[in-house]
Amino acid sequence: MEKYKRGKQMKTLVFGSLNIDYVYAVDHILQEKETMSSLGMQVFCGGKGMNQAIAFAKAGASVTMAGKIGKDGLFLLEECKKNNVDVSGICISDEKSGHTIIQVDKKGENAILLFGGSNVSQQKSHIDLVLEGFEQGDYLMLQNEINELSYIIDKAYEKGMKIILNPSPYNENLSKCDFQKISCFIVNEVEAKQMVNEVEPDEIRTAFLKQYKNAAVVLTLGEKGAFYCDEANYIFQPAILTKVVDTTGAGDTFTGYFFTGMQKNESPKDALLLAAKASSIAVSRKGAAASIPWANEI
Repeated sequence: MEKYKRGKQMKTLVFGSLNIDYVYAVDHILQEKETMSSLGMQVFCGGKGMNQAIAFAKAGASVTMAGKIGKDGLFLLEECKKNNVDVSGICISDEKSGHTIIQVDKKGENAILLFGGSNVSQQKSHIDLVLEGFEQGDYLMLQNEINELSYIIDKAYEKGMKIILNPSPYNENLSKCDFQKISCFIVNEVEAKQMVNEVEPDEIRTAFLKQYKNAAVVLTLGEKGAFYCDEANYIFQPAILTKVVDTTGAGDTFTGYFFTGMQKNESPKDALLLAAKASSIAVSRKGAAASIPWANEI
């Protein structure tokens, strides 16, 4: 695939969210009109952007995190530093940091309520400043937990960066984005259905390649595995099953490890295997960023 042909390792920019995660252990996910006591509560560092940046770094990539936090989230900055993430792209504001309220049931499944906070107050002047440090061929990893996403895509495309989009959460804000500028989508089954209105993996693959001819797609299927495809390749990777403790951050772990593998000139097949191993370890641990394994654990 031309987008990921072999060559020197490029720099990675993750422009996204940094959140304070309030995680509640529950017997089952709360239903409408139901009141229930939690079995425990813990606070973790999170946000899809931060989780993916840490996954890239733990996998061995050279990664910069860009985004915005409030003064209540300074420990998020320290967590990034501790995990070898360059924090030069993080701006500190007077607003409250983004946060989540996460329910995790006895099966390890979760439900997440998101408050955007400082994540949704990105400014174009800051975006321009951050992008000055990157050039053609560098990777840009994006999610949909921040504002000005379409502006970031347009500016990065002008520079010739390889733009990877994890369209999560999928909402109307994405309609402003030019998906034809995306190099690779990474989606789960829910996001795939929202994008191409298909539910079967083969139909999802066909629909993506038809609608976005210049892009590759990675579809993650949880315990059923994952696949990568572009115009020339289709590779399926079964999941590596383990005892599930908490699935929060598993997709972000997969994302960071897969694309780091591609940067290191691994084949898509080998990168998928690496990502499957990493996410298998992640779901066996509590938390999001805290659950991501280092490369030497793989």
